[in-house]
Amino acid sequence: MSASSTGQPPADLGLENSRRPEDRASTPRGLMDLLGVAAVLLDAEGRIVLWSPQAEALYGYSAEQALGQFAAQLLVHEDNWDWVIKTFAEVMETGQPWAGTFPIRCADGSTRMVELRNMRLLNDHGDFYALGLGADSPTLRELEKNVALSTRLVSQSPIGVAILDTDLRYVTVNPALERMHGLAEKHHLGRRYREVMKSSEFKAAEAAMRQVLETGIPLVEESTVVGRTPSDPGRTHAWSISVYRLEDARGQVLGVAEWVVDVTERYESALAATETRRRLALIAAGSIRIGTTLEVDQTARELADVTVPDFADVVSVDVLDSVLDEHRPRSFTGPELFRALAVKAAYPTDAERAADPPGELAAYGADRLATQCVRTGRPILVSHAEGSDLRRMARDDHAATLLARAGVHSYLAVPLTARGSTLGFLGLTRARDPRPFDEDDLAIATELASRTGMCIDNARTHQSVRSAAETLQRSLLPDLPTDLPGLQVAARYRPAQAAYEIGGDWYDVLPLQNARTALVVGDVMGSGIDAAATMGRLRTATAAYADLDLEPAQVLQHLDAITGRLEQYIATCLYAVYDPHRGECRIASAGHLPPVLVRGGRRPVLLDLPTGAPLGVGGVPFESTAIELAPYDQLVLYTDGLVETRDYPIDERLDTLLHLLEELGSLEDTCDRLLHRLRHPGAPDDVALLIACARPLGPDDPGQAGR
Repeated sequence: MSASSTGQPPADLGLENSRRPEDRASTPRGLMDLLGVAAVLLDAEGRIVLWSPQAEALYGYSAEQALGQFAAQLLVHEDNWDWVIKTFAEVMETGQPWAGTFPIRCADGSTRMVELRNMRLLNDHGDFYALGLGADSPTLRELEKNVALSTRLVSQSPIGVAILDTDLRYVTVNPALERMHGLAEKHHLGRRYREVMKSSEFKAAEAAMRQVLETGIPLVEESTVVGRTPSDPGRTHAWSISVYRLEDARGQVLGVAEWVVDVTERYESALAATETRRRLALIAAGSIRIGTTLEVDQTARELADVTVPDFADVVSVDVLDSVLDEHRPRSFTGPELFRALAVKAAYPTDAERAADPPGELAAYGADRLATQCVRTGRPILVSHAEGSDLRRMARDDHAATLLARAGVHSYLAVPLTARGSTLGFLGLTRARDPRPFDEDDLAIATELASRTGMCIDNARTHQSVRSAAETLQRSLLPDLPTDLPGLQVAARYRPAQAAYEIGGDWYDVLPLQNARTALVVGDVMGSGIDAAATMGRLRTATAAYADLDLEPAQVLQHLDAITGRLEQYIATCLYAVYDPHRGECRIASAGHLPPVLVRGGRRPVLLDLPTGAPLGVGGVPFESTAIELAPYDQLVLYTDGLVETRDYPIDERLDTLLHLLEELGSLEDTCDRLLHRLRHPGAPDDVALLIACARPLGPDDPGQAGR
């Protein structure tokens, strides 16, 4: 029973397809079951002698209805009988099979297009039979289409696809995956996943596949593997991997399907963006954290803190010794002499020992990279350091050995420059960090070194000026008299801290006629050498007027006139004269903080004096006030640097001063206690402190401090 050897029945046989009967209760086991292939056996005369259950499902006739019937009469419309009988006769006569699509008349009267295969059979008695195999044509076409689409989708997809069995052996791979791996399909098939993907980075992917095999839960783009393959061994690639479990129609696990997408460009872009953010953060940190003080050593340590460990494994900051010591000449032909300011390592390493210890001097020969860096004023980048590079990086062969032992593989030397001058260099090394320094790193290091160089130069200049001002200031302060009639004194001067300039605070103790003593504290407003010089002029003038035996108010009046001519400088001052014969102290104030009177058995008090105007304002009279000063009473004079602060109100600080003066002790101990308890280590102002204690006159004068 057939249509034609070409597979094309008469054109008028294309009738409307009908649906198949309901699926069988049994579970399909393969393609034959999915297609429901029906088998029908005919004898030589065309009668049905065998009828399969699938034939009943496909055509709708039971075995009882079909067996013994002529197939053509049962299954073919009358219009096609002649053609079918003729084709059947040709198959039986020639033995040539026929295949094609043919309309079958079903039991319910409908017509179904069936894909048929007819062939002649011969039994052991020499009798001929005809076997007809049939499947629903629409179902077959749909399956063929799906298979074709699946095959093309896999073979033409830019996504790498692999099928692996339950032992994770490759069953098939598509061309895209062949290209990704750099291996042909034949080098995949039958081999385990890790036999092909040998790099350790793929161990996690293998574990993920086994997890999917066990649980059936797919892994969809949740795993990104970074590594290298034979196709491109010189470049690191990134792949996004998805894994699905494969099962047959009965739910039996067949293996896994792996989908691989090359996301290298996305991975590299993300790395570049992360690196850019890291570098910007490093520069931002440098701008905030470097140069917080005007201390050379502290600035160098701040640079080291910024660069380690985020930028380098080990950092060293070295300055030319001639920069710190202007009296030491610099050699431009022999070795360069450096003084190390800071060294820091991200972890214990021999590379740190190879650097110069902070504070020590080290000579670097003309062939060393540090010397070349400071002499040319240009940075030096060694991306991949070798043996000869390590020798030139180190100060000597022993240090080079330490660098090699530490695994140093990359190096940067960047000059510290400011205002056209080279001050030293910044040395950076990487060992554990596998990244070699590159041009972008060089740009960052140059930016950090430039800022540091400027800060170091500012600090160096400031320290030089500050040192000169402090030297001048101390040279102008007096040596305290050791034997004053009826009076014992102690004094302290503390300059402002390094971040600020020296001020114009001073104290003085002046012996006068008739056993009297003048006590002076003052504060020139301003800072630097000019303020110190003005202070010196005022102190000299004060001593001159004190010898004239003037009232304290008159002395301040003359000082006011002098200050008014000193280029608009103003100053506060407290001038007191103690007469031990009368037990009296006469005091006048020019805008100064009130002194403290400490009497035995009483709480210390601030003296209520007419404040007066600062010296240099002019036109404001001063007043002298007399107070009784009995033996062992103390008078505490001080400048505002002792009690003024930005963090607390002045009244609160003065109360603290009074409280501290309640404690008993020698004058020297009291001076130290006040400075320790009241003065902050980073105080922005200098301090002058003078304490005078009255004592009895006479041959039995104990000469002891305190009470």
